[in-house]
Amino acid sequence: MTLRNSLSPGRLLPIAAIALLMGLLTINRLGASDVCGGSEATMAVYVQRMVEHGELLFPLDNCRVPMYKPPLFHWTSFALDKMSGQDVVTSFNLRLPSALYATAGAILTMLFAASLLGTRGAILSGLVLAGSFQYVSQGRIGLVDMTLAFYEALALYSFFWWFSLEGDSGAMRSRRALHYIFAIAMGLGVLAKGPVGAILPGAAIVVFLAWERRWRTLGEVFRPGPLIVGALIAVSWYIACLAGRQYSFLQLQLGSENFGRFFGSLGAMAPWYYLQPLLLNSIPLSLLVPIAVVVALMTSGAAPSEPDQGSSRADQAAKFIAMFWMVTVVFFNFAAYKRRDYLLPLWPPSAVLIAWWLMARLVPRFGLAIYRGLLAVCLILAFGNYVFIPAYELRGCGQMLTVAEMLEWPVASLLGRLPAEGFQPGSYRDAAAEVDSIVRADTPLYDVGIDGAKEPLVFYLRRCTSKLPHPLDAALEGYVIAGPAVPNNESERLDQLEEVRKLPYGKTGLTLMKRKSHPVLH
Repeated sequence: MTLRNSLSPGRLLPIAAIALLMGLLTINRLGASDVCGGSEATMAVYVQRMVEHGELLFPLDNCRVPMYKPPLFHWTSFALDKMSGQDVVTSFNLRLPSALYATAGAILTMLFAASLLGTRGAILSGLVLAGSFQYVSQGRIGLVDMTLAFYEALALYSFFWWFSLEGDSGAMRSRRALHYIFAIAMGLGVLAKGPVGAILPGAAIVVFLAWERRWRTLGEVFRPGPLIVGALIAVSWYIACLAGRQYSFLQLQLGSENFGRFFGSLGAMAPWYYLQPLLLNSIPLSLLVPIAVVVALMTSGAAPSEPDQGSSRADQAAKFIAMFWMVTVVFFNFAAYKRRDYLLPLWPPSAVLIAWWLMARLVPRFGLAIYRGLLAVCLILAFGNYVFIPAYELRGCGQMLTVAEMLEWPVASLLGRLPAEGFQPGSYRDAAAEVDSIVRADTPLYDVGIDGAKEPLVFYLRRCTSKLPHPLDAALEGYVIAGPAVPNNESERLDQLEEVRKLPYGKTGLTLMKRKSHPVLH
């Protein structure tokens, strides 16, 4: 079966239905939870600097820290905001790019599965993604991971489509286009998260072709045209950093974030660091993936020129995906303390791998009952993701919902009742609103004793804060936001300030302060 056949109307209908399901899972109450986590808030501040201040290339976190990720996710958010006329970054439009990339990744995965396994394989792969907690939850957060996952999947799928057309004289134009597509996808993967966006799919391609002893095909991969186009896209932002002499951006992105991890800059981690996120991130589906990987690697498929070409092509694709899985796991075990969610790009190809294992190995032996059973499990998991994930996100901002409240929340929101998202004690949104009502935009703001990351506060303040100076200048102007983590040795400075207002935050709150009219001398 070819990609063109997988686009027939009969196959597109179920793909469209599951795409709508994925859109519902990722868009549903997407902005209900405030931006509370430090990592998401950091990306939010960078997007804010782009959208609200026009700093498209070199935004700074809190006016000081350079952006340490390449900007493709942020540019996507910027483009969506401009197209929709939004000039203020909210929790919803911050997360919207991830939701759209997740839905697009599910569509792409189903098309790839359809070209190998038919309609049933496409349906199963799409529902596996809908039932994956990690895939859906990461499609609802304003981080760069889903952007990377989409472009790595596009690179893998378009490569295999290109590989499958080898020797087809009637498909030379399509093959040439696919070559450019997977080169461009790898370049965009680098713009999404750094060199890893090209290293992982590129390494899998090399390992696969070497395993298949397709040396001539391996040479074709590096044809100058696609190679140059992909490389130019990949290095474009890095060249801009060099041209603009923004060396601190390069130092953070290439040094600390990437190559430094392999040379001990962040220490070493236990060999089992990724065991839990591999096996338990989306139970029970995540437990099936390693089994499918082993089965695929043990499969010895026929060459594409031999009979039963469709089955052979599916087996080869499964082996290729299994090699990508292995390459990724090995790579991250050497990259010290990469976030465990960095394994997210494994999910789209893993969904195809699960579908292949079931359709090609289990269904012929046990019948369609096992297929229907896994579909039912995926639908139950998808419903759980619909109900549980938005409530789980609220929990990150301090709002705990009971099971009954989780089930009632969607209905209550439709009926216009007081939404659960109105009560988030771990959010800085209300505190920032009170500060803005008192402190003019051009008045300096200082902070002391903020517990944890300051980015969530900076995001909602929509302005930068400075560390409270020591000693206090007698002519200190502006206001100070004092948090609950003020150390004892700061009491002398705080004695020189007076309270202006208590600000809502958590159990202890924050305090807005300013210099006393007659400072106490010590």
